[in-house]
Order: sequence, then C-alpha cells, then structure tokens
Amino acid sequence: MKFVEDKMLAASQLPKRTIALVLAGGRGTRLHQLTDNRAKPAVYFGGKFRIIDFALSNCINSGIRRVGVITQYRPHSLIRHLQRGWSFLRGEQNEFIDLMPAGQQMEEGLWYRGTADAVAQNKGILRSYGPEYILVLAGDHIYKMDYSLLLLDHVERKSPCTVACIEVPRMDATGFGVMDVDDNRKITRFLEKPADPPGMPDNPDKALASMGIYVFNADYLYNLLDEDCADNTSSHDFGKDIIPKIVSQGNAMAHYFSMSCVPPAQFVPPYWRDVGTVDSFWMTNLELTSNMPQLNIYDEDWPIWTYQEQEPPAKFVPDPHGMDGVISNTMVSGGCIICGSKISNTILFSKVRVQAFCNLDQVVVLPDCEIGQGSRLKKVVIDRGCRIPEGTVIGEDPELDAQRFYRSPNGVVLVTQEMFARLYNFEHIPKVE
Repeated sequence: MKFVEDKMLAASQLPKRTIALVLAGGRGTRLHQLTDNRAKPAVYFGGKFRIIDFALSNCINSGIRRVGVITQYRPHSLIRHLQRGWSFLRGEQNEFIDLMPAGQQMEEGLWYRGTADAVAQNKGILRSYGPEYILVLAGDHIYKMDYSLLLLDHVERKSPCTVACIEVPRMDATGFGVMDVDDNRKITRFLEKPADPPGMPDNPDKALASMGIYVFNADYLYNLLDEDCADNTSSHDFGKDIIPKIVSQGNAMAHYFSMSCVPPAQFVPPYWRDVGTVDSFWMTNLELTSNMPQLNIYDEDWPIWTYQEQEPPAKFVPDPHGMDGVISNTMVSGGCIICGSKISNTILFSKVRVQAFCNLDQVVVLPDCEIGQGSRLKKVVIDRGCRIPEGTVIGEDPELDAQRFYRSPNGVVLVTQEMFARLYNFEHIPKVE
C-alpha cells in the first residue's frame, strides 16, 4: 500500500516541475476550407469546444498549470479563444498559458521552420521558467490523458526522452511516426510517415504510432535543440530529425497510451482520434451522438474546459401548421432555435437556426448558421456563418454536390458561405472565425 501511495505522491508532484508546450501552429490542409481562416487546433468540435481544448484540459486536469501555446498559421481565432476561455489561471501562483507566436524570438525574425525549431526559438523563455521536464504536445487530436502518469513513467524508466504511442491499423499509420520497441519498451526504430508501415511482431495488422506527445528532461532537450539548430541539413522537426536521432543513441522509451488514458483502458480500447481529414472530422463529431459514445464529454471527473458565449437555452417550436418536429440522437447547443423539422444523428453548435420542414441526417453544423425552410441535408459539414437557402438539397446527388461544394472520398460534403457566394453571385463578408 505504501508503494502505491508513494507513486501517487510522485505523480502529483511531477506536473509542478513541468512545462507543457502545445504545438498549435499548423494549418491542417486535409481539412480543406475548414482551415482557410483558422488554424487546425482552433477548429470547432463536439458542439461547443475547439480541438485544442482537449490537450489544454488534459494539462489542467493532470495538474500542469504552466503551458505555452506555440502559434503560427492564422492565429487570430485561436488567440481570441485562449484569451476568452483560458484566462482563469493565476499568474501570482506561477500558473499561466503563454502565447508563443512565430517570428519574434530570434534576430532574423524567422517563421518556425519545423516543430523542433518552434521549441528552439522559445528556448530562452523556457530556461527562464526553470522546468525539470518539458512535455511537448500536439494541439490537434481528440483524447483524454493523464499526463502525470506519463511523467511518472518517464521518471521511473530513467529515460531522457519518452514518446507516447498508440496501436493503430497498419495502413492508417502512413501519416504518423511509426516505431519498433523491445521487451523493455526501448524504441529501437522510428520511421516518420512511412508509405508501408511495419506491423507489430505480435500483431502484424497493427502499427505502433507516435501520438506526437514527448517528454524530455529539460537540459537534455536544450542540448539537442542547440545541435539541431547548427545542422544545416536538418528540417528541424521532432518526427523527422530529433526523435530518430535520440532513437539511434538508444535514449528513447515508449509509453503506451493505455497506461495513462482516461478512463483507464480496462474494458474498452483507449480513445484517441486524429481529426485531420473532413471524413474523420465528420465521423468523430457524429460519434458523440450515439447512445454510448466512447468519448465521454459529460465526465465531471475529467471535464473538458472551453470558452462559451452566454446564450439562451435551445428552443424547439412547431412548424406553421402546428406540427412538432422529430429529433433523435442529436446534440443541440445554446442559442439554437429549431422549427418543426426532422433531425437525426446531428450536432448543432451554438446559435443555429433551423427553419420549418427541414430534414437533417448526419450533419455537423458549426455556429451562427441558418438552414432555410424545406432543406434536405445528409452527410454534410456546414462551416460557421453559413446561410443555407430555402429548399437546398445536399447529399442526394453526388455529381451535383461535387460541382458545387467540396465532396470527400467517402461522400461527406463540406459547405462554406464562400461556396454559396460563388453559386448565387452575392457578396459574402467574411466573419471573424
């Protein structure tokens, strides 16, 4: 019992000796027009959140209250969200979320040249805080993880670098770093985004993929970054340069996500999603509308924090003939008004208006949208601020959908207000994202 208590005490203290860095500067080109005006971590998710809220909430719930957010591509929406929703940390108690934009940390004013360079350019700021450990996080994945357990594993294994990893279907790993490990969890090989990922020895249909989550001893990381900056042949990226170098030196350990996921992986597979494509973004959102979703956003023991506007409750009213609508497996956010329509397997973000006689199935509607009377929509993602004209039909004619909008390989249609502006030749004034 004392051994368990000692481990829990150590896990509770390690976050206080750690700084987390959230890499939030990427565009996410595979999300197409969803990231025209916002960085991928600032994309909306789950009815009221932004994608970055999951990494930040994991930090807070794990006891890490010193966080840097590294921004680059179209940061305005992300910065505004952080200022409004994440300003509750107390600086006088050495708690903070620091914004670390590109082009301001070096005399040359360089943009971040890669993920490692993004950290290197902020090395002086990091040194001033004096952390013992640096936790590097991707800001664009959906998952719940107790980073204190990851830190504890890092310290117990006496490794200068620990890489969090997860089992994924082998051919799904082409977009990730893939690793081989020995019986002691030492990483023996690391391949960044291989075209033909190697399978695991005991399960060839699965590959062990990096989650883009790394723990470093701080001084060890500083030395690595100094060496990398001096290397003119480097692309200054963790996955392409830093981690393979550490692996070649025998200094990298693997941490299985099942060891620290929330809730503990006892009866279900650990939940982790990369929402990097329109198809995966649509599917991961709609998973939340099922009867028993794998991701529990109602968990009061591990809440997902965010910023939300003060909106009135959602309201459902009958159509002009006095008939009520039919709603099933649907999430409806504050400020929505729905008039006598049939809606199923759908997520409505805040301030969405659905006029009478509509039929929505498998639709993700981002904030501030209005869907005109009599519209029929199926397998659609509607970007913020869209005004869907009366009688619009999307999702029934693949060829017509592809001509007018973006249609994914799996038949999900992405609709933006700019697309409607081109269709109907009216001027669209872009909204702040």
